[in-house]
Amino acid sequence: MFFWRHREKTPLERIREELKQKGKNPQAGLAPISLKEQGLLEEIRKETAKHNLNNVTRTKAYLDYYLRYPEIQWAFLGHMVSRNGGYSMTDLQGELLTRLLSKKERTWFFSFLERGNWLIFQDVYPQFLLYQESLRRGKKLFYLLPHLQVSSFMETIWNHFWVEQDRYIHCIALVINEQSYLEKRVIQNPVYQKEVLGKFEFFLQDVLSFNHILFPYDNKGLKGLTLHQFQSLHERILLGKRLYAVLFKNKDIHRQMLAWAKSHPHTGSRKDYWPHLFNSVKEGVPGIFYPLRLKSCRLRKGASRFYSPKLENAWKNVSQPEAEAGDWFQDDLVADYLEDDIEMIDGEIKDEYCKTLERLEIAALAKKTILF
Repeated sequence: MFFWRHREKTPLERIREELKQKGKNPQAGLAPISLKEQGLLEEIRKETAKHNLNNVTRTKAYLDYYLRYPEIQWAFLGHMVSRNGGYSMTDLQGELLTRLLSKKERTWFFSFLERGNWLIFQDVYPQFLLYQESLRRGKKLFYLLPHLQVSSFMETIWNHFWVEQDRYIHCIALVINEQSYLEKRVIQNPVYQKEVLGKFEFFLQDVLSFNHILFPYDNKGLKGLTLHQFQSLHERILLGKRLYAVLFKNKDIHRQMLAWAKSHPHTGSRKDYWPHLFNSVKEGVPGIFYPLRLKSCRLRKGASRFYSPKLENAWKNVSQPEAEAGDWFQDDLVADYLEDDIEMIDGEIKDEYCKTLERLEIAALAKKTILF
């Protein structure tokens, strides 16, 4: 007689099963909570708002959290990607883009970037604080996530993480969650579609370094990847998985990137990582645009550095309206993204980024009217 031992389900299979049930039975409403729990949620909201003033404060909060809780890998991935959001914001007030875009266009572009940066932080940081409190109390509190307007998808993921401590699944789940959270609120927002994405699509892809995600390390070293279809949710999630591979799968590179981040506080200026090309104060004579200065990512002899301001000198803090309500999660098929199917990626991007900078300088010098 043969006895077949029942195969235990894998963690990912258990996640899929729970998500499938949630998809069939969406929550009708919020369960009542105690006054003590309401007080905790209010503290979490206040702490989140304190750090959600601008790109610099958010980016710092991510790194500080990762240094306390290195098992939450998204905190470091979010820190490094948020640095790039800051660079894109300050580029809009830097030396080159002020020649290519009008003040109104730059303001719209900043609004688009800032809204997305703000939304992600106000969604993810409360999750981090609830995990922190769960650790302090020695019991999971993730049943409170719906009261923070966090997707039901993440309640499943956090409960899984509490038991399994699977850092990869947890990090990629947060990538899925944050990109899905942005999809209707920013990417498909009719105003941003009209004023930013529709108008700037060619410009974003072919001229700006907006689609390059750069991870500095060591002495002028750069790793990273390029996003070619920003409006595609699928492509943004896949990019997040590939960025994870660049950042975490090579332990030596990870160590160097973390050391760099700790020793270079984020200011928003590209001087943070390449001071040989950029400066946060203007060099040269105001109003005079100099001949081509770049050649193979080096300044020609006697050329001044490019102006790349700190965020505090580029944009004032913006008061944001509340996040739009609604849970993006509907289909358990999103769990397919949780498969660890990305091999180690080198992420060499320096040459590509240098060519982008050269194209941008040429366009600014020629004062080409790219958008009209």
